[in-house]
Amino acid sequence: MESKDKLFSDMKIVLADAEDLLKAAASTSGERAAELREKALVSLRRAKEAMQDAQAAVVEKSKAAARATDDYVHDHPWRAVGIAAAVGFVVGIMINRR
Repeated sequence: MESKDKLFSDMKIVLADAEDLLKAAASTSGERAAELREKALVSLRRAKEAMQDAQAAVVEKSKAAARATDDYVHDHPWRAVGIAAAVGFVVGIMINRR
């Protein structure tokens, strides 16, 4: 959770920096504008890579959770049926109260 918050914080900073660089590049001409645009592009590229890394980590964790759940259900099928029935019962009660 902490790494997710840090990632989003870093993303906001990178995007704000890129926005500032692009605004500065718009009001500047020539070689300086090209430098500012390049810096903005590098910042955005880093942000994109960080998001792709985060996405890959989430996908990997999801796959691991799915494998663990599948293994548990195969090892303990009757417990899984009991848990599913209990969850269904509780959800049914909650829906019926509305």
